[in-house]
Amino acid sequence: MTVPDLHTRDVRQVRVEPEGLDGLLGIPERAEGIVIFAHGSGSGRLSPRNNHVALALRQAGLATFLLDLLTREEEADRHNVFDIPLLARRLERATEWVAGFADAARLTPGYFGASTGAGAALMAAARPQSPVGAVVSRGGRPDLALPDLPRVRAPTLLIVGSLDHPVIEMNRKACDALTSEKRLVVIEGAGHLFEEPGKLDEVVHHATDWFLTHLSDSAGQTR
Repeated sequence: MTVPDLHTRDVRQVRVEPEGLDGLLGIPERAEGIVIFAHGSGSGRLSPRNNHVALALRQAGLATFLLDLLTREEEADRHNVFDIPLLARRLERATEWVAGFADAARLTPGYFGASTGAGAALMAAARPQSPVGAVVSRGGRPDLALPDLPRVRAPTLLIVGSLDHPVIEMNRKACDALTSEKRLVVIEGAGHLFEEPGKLDEVVHHATDWFLTHLSDSAGQTR
């Protein structure tokens, strides 16, 4: 996995103002939805794992938006990195920005959250006016948004590795708290980062199916 080429035809560098958040926006032809990434602590738009997932999603016909939810100055304060309500507000801001971007405005948004970013994604998805059509968590901490989970309306897929024992239990509790369509997938032989051969591609397979099912134009018309 490598850092993406920022000058490819379908990926452009953008900035969300006035916050000054840098992002990578990729919109393939005839995109069927847009997946906004919520990175884990200490990660951002250049995350090799999330870019690996994003590339596969674009190849499947989904637009992607990888955004730094914090500025460099904000990241210097470690409290901000674990401030889930702040990250959720930034994710909401990214969703608003996408809705105002001409090439993406028609696309139903989804969230892909990793680690602590999953908590932020679900907290944002629980807002009463959230337009989010689906959420996927990879090795996430959805328990960080536990009080908000009953209000999440978007279909939610929780993916964990079988070797990530503490996080499995956290995800089980979160799954029980969700009242929307939900599914918990445990990938055998995978650790927290899904670094084992082929395991991240299993994440890609499950995430792609989930997003295509719930973010396609036909799915969006029925909501």
